[in-house]
Amino acid sequence: MAAATRTPTFRELYTPKLFTVLREGYGLASLKADILSGLTVAIVALPLSMAIAIASGVTPDRGLYTSIVGGFIVSAFGGSRFQIGGPAGAFIVLVSATVAQHGVDGLLLAAFLSGLMLAAVGLLRLGTFIKYIPYPVTVGFTAGIAIIIFASQIKELLGLTLDKEPGPLLPKLQALAGALPTVNPAAVFVAAATIAIIAAIRRVRPHWPAFIIAVAADTIAATFLHLPVETIGTRFGAMPQTLPLPHLPDISYERVITVLPNALSFALLGCIESLLSAVVADSMTGRRHRSNCELLAQGIANIASPLFGGICVTGNIARTATNVRAGARGPVSGMLHSAFLLLFMLVAAPLASYIPLATLAGVLAVVAWNMAEKHEFALLLRVSRGDAVVLLVTFLLVIFRDLTEGILVGFSLSALLFLHRMAKAVEVENAPPLVEEDKADTTNGDRRVPYDPTLSSDPDVAIVRISGAFFFGAASTVGAVLDSIADSHKAFVVDFSAVPFLDSTAATMIGRTAAKARRHGVDVYLTGASRAVRRVLLAHGVRRGVKYRPDIATAVADFKRGRESATSAA
Repeated sequence: MAAATRTPTFRELYTPKLFTVLREGYGLASLKADILSGLTVAIVALPLSMAIAIASGVTPDRGLYTSIVGGFIVSAFGGSRFQIGGPAGAFIVLVSATVAQHGVDGLLLAAFLSGLMLAAVGLLRLGTFIKYIPYPVTVGFTAGIAIIIFASQIKELLGLTLDKEPGPLLPKLQALAGALPTVNPAAVFVAAATIAIIAAIRRVRPHWPAFIIAVAADTIAATFLHLPVETIGTRFGAMPQTLPLPHLPDISYERVITVLPNALSFALLGCIESLLSAVVADSMTGRRHRSNCELLAQGIANIASPLFGGICVTGNIARTATNVRAGARGPVSGMLHSAFLLLFMLVAAPLASYIPLATLAGVLAVVAWNMAEKHEFALLLRVSRGDAVVLLVTFLLVIFRDLTEGILVGFSLSALLFLHRMAKAVEVENAPPLVEEDKADTTNGDRRVPYDPTLSSDPDVAIVRISGAFFFGAASTVGAVLDSIADSHKAFVVDFSAVPFLDSTAATMIGRTAAKARRHGVDVYLTGASRAVRRVLLAHGVRRGVKYRPDIATAVADFKRGRESATSAA
């Protein structure tokens, strides 16, 4: 008999992986490995943090605040050994829309509220449900985000002069097309050089920090060649060299209600993005993360980041993968990544003012290209028509409507598709020979073998076997089959030995069919029901006049004995 599954304790669910790693033994060799990996990730995160912040409609320093404060908390308190937190490209669309609607103060409040929601989701142990987001939905919304990120960078890639850039994709493209006469050749050259350098380094020296090398080379070239391109300094002024003092965003009932939909979107995307990143780290290392602990840490990070002027924090797949490849041993690497970013800001902030915006746009163009899972997208389009529909609907809604709407509609379509497939998988056998799973021969891949066909030779006995999860999606189809034969015999045997699950709709349908058969004087036998299935049937009143038997043979023998007794008595 299988042992009962033990429920994990609160301590087991919410102990940060940092404590686990330290308890296992953390020596000088591990620290050296984490210092190197933390420095590597910081070098990658430095230009990305600023680029994502600018693309999100805020100043570049807010991206650094997010990586420093939020990234440290995610690593220190999270449920993954290797997760790297910070601003993510997936949030660009939502953050920029929030800034446009509610300003930076509204953004900070929405991020703060999303942190409370994420912490609540983690404490309520709902993190395990995120795994039910279907793969076509994740591929579709990731590809859609990649398109939007690239579209948001066209202005900087081409150095266009545009007073106001619309948010929605089609109006944005129309406005950009109208501004094409203002193309800046110098900006195009800088952006193209950035992309070319990154591509070349990744091909020739894939372990080198391509982003920081490209940014440094372009910045030096643009400065000494006096190229007429806009830089961080010309648009945003000097970069601060310290973290701001923490302070709460402006909180009032009216503002909370106003930004609540944005906060919900941040929380939903944060759940998906962070846990997907943790799963990627698990697949690369063979470890297992604690999903609810990770969400609690993400919540704390999103509460703390806005206090220091940062934006939304989430686990980042690219930086987490870089952390693993760089040889990280545990969460100390992520904490050191934040410390190195703080050191860079304290020491080298004035140099950031010289970085061309076209260079950062080139970096984000590469990020968008890498985000779009092109092979997986094409594969899903070819393999399954249903998955292709889910993928395309999610993709198009993300691009032309809203990210959250795309995820929710895609998930709903996937659920309907799953129910349809499950309903079709339910089989109703009413022609001998039926099959019995407990006498299985697995040599041919089919666990079922025929039972004694003589049991179905009696014309007075109708034997039906239901196979598969019997739920509301299949109830009407199965009910039609049962109704067509239930009242045309003297005994009606329904076998449940191949039914692992039965819901209330199916149980009610069985009860009605059995009642109809009894009204016509038919004996009803239910056989092979597991304890769980039988409990559901009894709970829905399928008991009066219904005989439960362990198997078909017992039910048929019981009916024959009763018929013979009735004949003898007559």
